[in-house]
Amino acid sequence: MTTDTLALPAALGGTPAFPDGLPLTRVQVPDRAALLERLGTVLDSGQLTNGRTVAELEEAAAELLDVPHVVALSNCTAGLMLVLQAAGVEGGRPVVMPGFTFSATAHAAHWAGGTPVFAEAREEDITLDPEDAAARLAAADRPAALMATHVYGTPCQVERLQEVADAAGVPLVYDSAHGFGSTRRGVPVGTFGYAEVFSMSPTKVAVAGEGGLVATRDADLARRLRIARDYGNPGDYDTLFPGLNARMSELHAAVGLNWLAGLPERVAHRSSLVAEFAAGTAGLPGLRLALPEKGDTSTFKDLTLILDSDAFGLTARQLGDALRAEGIDSRRYFHPPVQRQRAYAHLGQADALPVTDRLSGSVLTVPLWSQMDAPVVRRIAAAVARIQPYAERLRSA
Repeated sequence: MTTDTLALPAALGGTPAFPDGLPLTRVQVPDRAALLERLGTVLDSGQLTNGRTVAELEEAAAELLDVPHVVALSNCTAGLMLVLQAAGVEGGRPVVMPGFTFSATAHAAHWAGGTPVFAEAREEDITLDPEDAAARLAAADRPAALMATHVYGTPCQVERLQEVADAAGVPLVYDSAHGFGSTRRGVPVGTFGYAEVFSMSPTKVAVAGEGGLVATRDADLARRLRIARDYGNPGDYDTLFPGLNARMSELHAAVGLNWLAGLPERVAHRSSLVAEFAAGTAGLPGLRLALPEKGDTSTFKDLTLILDSDAFGLTARQLGDALRAEGIDSRRYFHPPVQRQRAYAHLGQADALPVTDRLSGSVLTVPLWSQMDAPVVRRIAAAVARIQPYAERLRSA
């Protein structure tokens, strides 16, 4: 095989960077022996719900986040639903939120009884634009809440968002699904707003299999959530309000505790891998990364590229096709943005967010795992770097 063939992208006949394939995510249990021992203890107890292990997880998470209250639930979406219910979201009242987020952010507001009102993303980091959110809150009739998302683990502009929420007289709720382990100016994500709701699903940096955590400084909210996750039953079956079956099982809590151990080190490792990728793609025209502000820490739940297709020569979709030929999985998180999804077409907001539309059309997420090593990341970066010079040929191929 010639040197020229080796240099060619796989889509043009070159050798794939990963002939056996490289998936977007891969879960690896940090300490299997410790997990099996903990699972055995749960099974021996004969109590699979409402037991001590969930309480241990809540206590460990609260300590890591430096927050007084953490409530474990079955998943992040249920947590968002119940927090918004507690905040008084009902009767179709507007809930201002980013269009650039996972659909569960909007779903939670809908199920709580609110109406999503979508706001723009910031050009710099694709998190919620506080000024656009402020304008939409001011224009809304009796807004019920402001929601923001730490996209990919990048902390939002929490200080300005709190000012916006306070000025509008609404609670600020964070969809922090990606953010367990992120920090804003040295302060853990989880300490901001009325509540922050984390996910512990398998694609996250802290994993329980399935599960969610609500972090809050509001003792009354924490007490209500503990009732709400058990149908709204305070213990005498005389339900106080319509709750959910949103309990986290003891088995999931055991997995979650296993993943909390060593979390700061895993977050630091992921940051180092992103730095390796940035170095390997430095100088490529039209490519930048979704990065936090200086002084902030991201979990980098996702390693996401933002492409200027005119300068790079390929759209995000076309680059994804070229990477697939290299054996590299990718996703377009988040495309389409929520305001353009069919579930929310009836709101008539599809054309309201030009910045969000452009950014959503420009993003591509490539593989990043907590147990990945630097040589693998360098190979991913090298694959992107060898694709770009052949952009014109790839477009016509």
